[in-house]
Amino acid sequence: MTRLVLRVGLTLMLQLQLGASFKLVCYFTSWAQYRPGPALVFPKDLDPHLCTHLVYAFASMHNNRIIPGEKDDEKEIYPQLIKLKERNKELRTLLSIGGWNFGTSRFTTMLSTRENRKSFISSVIDFLRKHSFDGLDLFFQYPTFRGSPFQDRDRFSFLIRELLLAFRKESKATRKRRLLVTAAVSGDYHIINLAYDVAYIGSILDYISVLTFDFHGSWDMVTGHNSPLYGSSWKRKQGDYLNCEFAMKLWEEKGAPREKLIMGFPTYGRTFDILSSNKGVGAPAFGPASPGNYTQESGLWAYYEICPFLKKATVKWVDQQRVPYAYKKNDWLSYDDTHSFAYKAWFIREKQYGGAMVWSLDLDDFRGSFCGQGRFPLVNTLKDLLTESKFHSTLPPPTNLQIPLDVSTLTPQRKTSPHQEMPGPLTTTPYNLEVTPTSYRNSSTQNIHKLNFITQWLKKTSSALRYTSVPPVGSTPPQDTHTLKASTQVPGNPTILHVDRKSPPTGSTVPSHNFPISKPVPPTTNRNTSL
Repeated sequence: MTRLVLRVGLTLMLQLQLGASFKLVCYFTSWAQYRPGPALVFPKDLDPHLCTHLVYAFASMHNNRIIPGEKDDEKEIYPQLIKLKERNKELRTLLSIGGWNFGTSRFTTMLSTRENRKSFISSVIDFLRKHSFDGLDLFFQYPTFRGSPFQDRDRFSFLIRELLLAFRKESKATRKRRLLVTAAVSGDYHIINLAYDVAYIGSILDYISVLTFDFHGSWDMVTGHNSPLYGSSWKRKQGDYLNCEFAMKLWEEKGAPREKLIMGFPTYGRTFDILSSNKGVGAPAFGPASPGNYTQESGLWAYYEICPFLKKATVKWVDQQRVPYAYKKNDWLSYDDTHSFAYKAWFIREKQYGGAMVWSLDLDDFRGSFCGQGRFPLVNTLKDLLTESKFHSTLPPPTNLQIPLDVSTLTPQRKTSPHQEMPGPLTTTPYNLEVTPTSYRNSSTQNIHKLNFITQWLKKTSSALRYTSVPPVGSTPPQDTHTLKASTQVPGNPTILHVDRKSPPTGSTVPSHNFPISKPVPPTTNRNTSL
């Protein structure tokens, strides 16, 4: 009887561990309402059950008081957000203030005195309650950078503390649920070290959205990935700090609670113009490719603009970084898809971070009319794997990804009658992904569990692209301890996932920049306690 109780208790504990309450924080931008044709989207077009937290970007500021960012926000946009909450009582909506184009001067002025901060906080409480928001998101890019003085580092911390105290006081007086205070912060090594008192703000904020994207873009002189999960061996000799794993680990090591850390996921790609015959990562680049047809932003394509490009492009998968890239003629694209999102979602589960942040809903294929993968294919990937917990097991998350998936044969099959599971332009020619086990030495239950996770996701995916698995430039392919192969059938072009070992990035030389998403973006000094 005792053994039975222990077994049941252990099973329940492990299920709870895997079923932890991950947040899915989704940004929606105010300028999405101005895009043309099929790219036009309003909050009323969103699925209220898609995300746990919906953040509207951005509000503005005048005379140290919060104001709407767009002229029609109060009349049209905010009421639509309220209706989403009526359809999903669990949805939390937040208002974000700041962004790249907002600059730093108004933040600096507001932060400069206690009286200015008090005026701002008072206006925030009134504004959020008036429009039924559940909290404030601070999108300050960045304290101590872009004209912001070094004193802003500590004053930003003071603001966060004062917001929390005021929100608590207001909640107690009104008997309403306390307003949330959150922040979007940099994933760049230099900025993290100089801009934030990480341990202090980490103890106060309800959650912290780390901008783990824009690690590379058309501002670089060579191609690189927008949001790689891991570093690459060919860059480690110089120091590869521009990846999701390093940024999240740095925030945690500097004192932010891991359960408050939310990792950023971009629903857009970064483009480059290349001229040489070298088409790989690290190829010489000469600025951005042409703007997308709908976003019309230099160096950025929305996922719904990426999908048509991929139909005739060469698509490759970088094993070490768990991300794809594609090229066609002189256009080179770094982007994320459902499979790289799946790997990153597993990373969050494995490390037990707080969840995922998406920038942004309006850049995903929100109508399902471009990619043939249904509505919001990228965000739904995160919903399935984080908040809906569709791959739960009584096994704990494995600690290391050590099962290479080696695909030996791809055999296209013709169908006698046309069939398409999902609407959209992508082909759905079926392929067999046929593989047989080659060796099971050093196999473990956790490895089998991780393999099952990946193969289940492959089976679920409605449409996928052909990947050519390539090692990073200058790297040595890892030695396999064992190879397990899965058999599945995927509508659309075949998907090949090769999972190899990774090593943590090392080195001491830090790249000098990390540029955030351009607008529309919205993507240590000595402590000075003077006010």
